[in-house]
Amino acid sequence: MQPTATVLVYSDDANTREQVRLAAGRRPAADVPPVEFLECATLPAVLKQLDKGGVDVCVLDGETVPAGGMGVCRQIKDEIFNCPPVLLLIGRPQDAWLATWSRADAAVTLPVEPVGFAEALASLLRTRLSVDA
Repeated sequence: MQPTATVLVYSDDANTREQVRLAAGRRPAADVPPVEFLECATLPAVLKQLDKGGVDVCVLDGETVPAGGMGVCRQIKDEIFNCPPVLLLIGRPQDAWLATWSRADAAVTLPVEPVGFAEALASLLRTRLSVDA
């Protein structure tokens, strides 16, 4: 198992980014490595980090303004080679179809519910790390 996994968190709201960090904890599941977070508040920052490489999972806030996480997800799925899996934060369960449109790998609703979020994140980390191995 690699020593750490890198999770990019995109939201213009510092409270949402904090919710994600707290819900994931240091290690979202016993069978995945500890996580390190890269926090981004703007689309250019997200693209810069993804261009550098080394991101294992992206958590994108669908409610971010002006570039919402759904549009960002669709864009990076089109533009980033071997794009990391994306966990999309959606405002309400009825928005799940938009998460599908954006090609997100998983979606959870806001506010972040710790158990469900950690399970979804761990599942994406398992998938990504088994593919990279």
